[in-house]
Amino acid sequence: MKTLTFLARQAPFGSSSAKSCLDMVLASAVFEQQVNYVFLDDGVWQLVRGHAPDGIAAKNTLAALQALELYGVDNVYALDESMSERQLTQAHLQIPVRLCTRADLGAMINASDVVTAL
Repeated sequence: MKTLTFLARQAPFGSSSAKSCLDMVLASAVFEQQVNYVFLDDGVWQLVRGHAPDGIAAKNTLAALQALELYGVDNVYALDESMSERQLTQAHLQIPVRLCTRADLGAMINASDVVTAL
């Protein structure tokens, strides 16, 4: 089993990066790989509850985020620094995540077989 780390760095709308990253995470989990899913920078906005993308004809990924646990993706993180910079707390989020520091993130990346940033 390989350890795959996915870094979600983009806001939920405006490009296909958020959806693409989520799709790769779910596909990797189906093949029983160890998956770390980390939200950082503007990627933490993907976690915020209450998105209403219908007005911009975008797909809402919040329902798929809730399915992460069903796919066995237990290692879901948000960079504490990114959350603080955007004045977000766990109460703002759609799903529970573990907060990690830059040092934690560096260690996770170093221990991974593959790292993908979108």
